[in-house]
Amino acid sequence: MLVNVGPSHPAMHGVIRLVTELEGETVVKVEAEIGYLHRAFEKSCENSTWTQSIPYTDRLNYVSPLINNFGYCAAVEKLLGIEITERCKYIRVLMSEISRITDHLTCIGASAMEVGAMTAFLYFIKAREYLYEIVEEVTGARLTISYGRIGGVKADLPQGLEEKLETDLKKVEKELYQVDKLLTRNRIFVDRMKDVGVLTAEDAISYSITGPMGRASGINYDVRRDFPYFVYDRMEFDVPLGEKGDNYDRYLVRMEEMRQSVRIIRQAMKQMPGGAVNVDSQGKVVQSFELVDQAKMGRTEGLVDVVTTVDPTLEGTQRTFLKRVMPAERRVILPPKEDTYGNIEGLMNHFKIIMDNHGIRPPKGDTYFAVEGANGELGFYVVSDGKDHPYRVRVRPPCFFGMAGLHRMLEGYMVADIVPTFGSINMIAGELDR
Repeated sequence: MLVNVGPSHPAMHGVIRLVTELEGETVVKVEAEIGYLHRAFEKSCENSTWTQSIPYTDRLNYVSPLINNFGYCAAVEKLLGIEITERCKYIRVLMSEISRITDHLTCIGASAMEVGAMTAFLYFIKAREYLYEIVEEVTGARLTISYGRIGGVKADLPQGLEEKLETDLKKVEKELYQVDKLLTRNRIFVDRMKDVGVLTAEDAISYSITGPMGRASGINYDVRRDFPYFVYDRMEFDVPLGEKGDNYDRYLVRMEEMRQSVRIIRQAMKQMPGGAVNVDSQGKVVQSFELVDQAKMGRTEGLVDVVTTVDPTLEGTQRTFLKRVMPAERRVILPPKEDTYGNIEGLMNHFKIIMDNHGIRPPKGDTYFAVEGANGELGFYVVSDGKDHPYRVRVRPPCFFGMAGLHRMLEGYMVADIVPTFGSINMIAGELDR
C-alpha cells in the first residue's frame, strides 16, 4: 500500500511529505519530499547588502537564530580579516549556548509530546521561556533577533544580567532533572525509542550527518572542539556520544548536551572581560532625543564628550559600550550615536557605511566558516566581488543531511515509528529548504 504522510499530518509540521510504501504495518520504502518552505535565502542575500543579509540568517534555524547570525558574521569577518574583541567572543559563545539549549528543549519537548508525553513538553517549554526572556533582554527580540553584526554584536549585555542568568539556569536545570525522571527510564518511552530508527556510524558518515545525530551514532566530531572558534578552546566541556544511533541515543545525547551548554555558559560569564562602565570625565549624560535635537540646530560644541541614554532596544550602543563589543574598524562598524550626531567625521562614517553602493565592501575572494549549530555543522561559504552586495552566499544546513538519511532510519520499522524517528532528527524547515 502507498500512503502519504504529510504535509498536512500534524507531526510533519506542514512542510514535509513522506511517500511511504507499506506491507501491512511495516515500512518497506520511504521517499522524503522537501521544499515546501523554500524562500530563496541565497538569492535574497545576493540582492541585499552584507548587513541586510543578517536577518535572513535568523530565519534559517529559527529556534536557535543566534548561532546562524554569528556563523554568517564570522564568515564575512574572515573575508575582511577582522579580529573581534575578546568580550564579543565571550558574548557570542554565551548566546550561542543559550540558543543551543532552547533548540534541544524544543526538539525533545515536541518529540515527547508526539509520542504522548504531554507533561514533558510543558516542562520544557516552561524552561525555554526562561531562556527566551534572557534572549529578549539581551537582543530586544525573542525569535528573529538579528543580534549579530559584522565585527561584533548589536549591543553589549545589559547590566545585572549575570544574576538573572544564574537564577534562570538553575530553573532550567530543575526542569531537565524533572524530565529526566519522567522519560529516561519510563517503560513506554523507552519501548517507543530504543532500537528504533537505528542509524549506523557508516551510514551517518556517508550522508555527512553531524551534530547530535552523528554523535548519537558514535561519530566523535564537534566543530567547537575540533575546529575551535571564538573562545571555545578556553572552555571545558564534554562531547557526549551514543552507541547504537537509535532514537533513544539521540534523546540522551541532546539531554547531556544541554547540561554541557549550561556548563559552558557559566564559564563564559565567569571569564568574560570588561567590568562596569563609567560615564566620561565630565560626567554629562543626556537623552538621545536631546542630543539629536541639539545636533540638528548645529549646537554640537561639547557633544563629543557626552554620554547618551537610549531606549532599551538600543541599550549598549553608546560610545562607552561600543569599544567593548566592536573593534576599531571604520570599514564595517557604525560609529556611536554621540559621534554620528556630534561631529562631522562620525556623520560621514555613518553615511559611508549605510549608503547604497558604499557600505561594507570586503575584498574580492571567497571563504568558508563553520560553527556547531544545534543540528550539526552549520557552514557559510561567502564570495565577494569587491562590492557592497555578496556575490554568493551558500549555507551548509545541518538538518538537510539528516533528512537525506531519514529513509534509512524508517525502512524496516513500523508505521508508528515514523513520528518519533522523524522528531529525533529535529528538522527545521527554514534551515532545510532555505
